[in-house]
Amino acid sequence: MTKWKTYLLLLFISSALMIATSATAFAAEDFFVLSVHELNGGLNKAPDLSQKGFKLIDVRAPVEHSNGFIPGTDMNIDFREIGARHQEIGAQLEDHIVVYCQSGHRSSIAAETLAKLGYTHVYNVAGSMNAWTDAGYPVQTVNR
Repeated sequence: MTKWKTYLLLLFISSALMIATSATAFAAEDFFVLSVHELNGGLNKAPDLSQKGFKLIDVRAPVEHSNGFIPGTDMNIDFREIGARHQEIGAQLEDHIVVYCQSGHRSSIAAETLAKLGYTHVYNVAGSMNAWTDAGYPVQTVNR
């Protein structure tokens, strides 16, 4: 390989690395991931679910929420509305906020939204309701 081709190859590789590095800097998650076992442990440590030390938010659609949710859930805000309605959570920017959905995908979007709004302790529940029920943990329903 000639020096010229080597130079072009190195230039291409270094440019690609710079682009990849800058892309991951913007795509890096600004929230934490919590397992359902860690969430359950946190809920069980609280003397009362109102004193658990974090806000637990179901970001599924209201109809999904009405079919059952994790005990201790403070409120239901659809993930598409979290940016506009985050003040309803009643949390300070440094408070701990845990979000979940059905599988963890929508809650990761909600967690990212909250982090971009400046909340510093946001947690997404990995696997969310699917993992919660698979683990055999209780589900609460609204009394009708």
